[in-house]
Amino acid sequence: MIAKKVDPALRRGAALFHGLGDRARLAIVRELSHGERRVVDLTKTLGLAQGTVSSHLACLRDCGLVVGRPEGRQMFYSIAHPELMDLIGAAEQLLALTGEAVELCPNYGPTADTPTDAPTENAPTTTEEVAP
Repeated sequence: MIAKKVDPALRRGAALFHGLGDRARLAIVRELSHGERRVVDLTKTLGLAQGTVSSHLACLRDCGLVVGRPEGRQMFYSIAHPELMDLIGAAEQLLALTGEAVELCPNYGPTADTPTDAPTENAPTTTEEVAP
């Protein structure tokens, strides 16, 4: 069997969306869209453990989506490229157009914290409604 060569652009695109494919990371991005935040700020706002926030920030930083600015003993995180918010906005528009289709997707729709038979009348369509 001959292995097909993977298009590097497709590999990078998949990595980008995988990096954004977590509720906590989307919530962090949403918070950072309002300006710089420290880990302690994010833990308070999002109700997540310090280790969880730090690990998700590391993922976002490794993907080049978030940058850290040291100030004394603290690190202030921010969005690395404002185009990320354009992408999030476009995703929200697409979600509004698809309605429940994305949430009902058999591969990615139902989540572990949402029963598969849960009502979907008020399905979230923006990252503000989806984030924890």
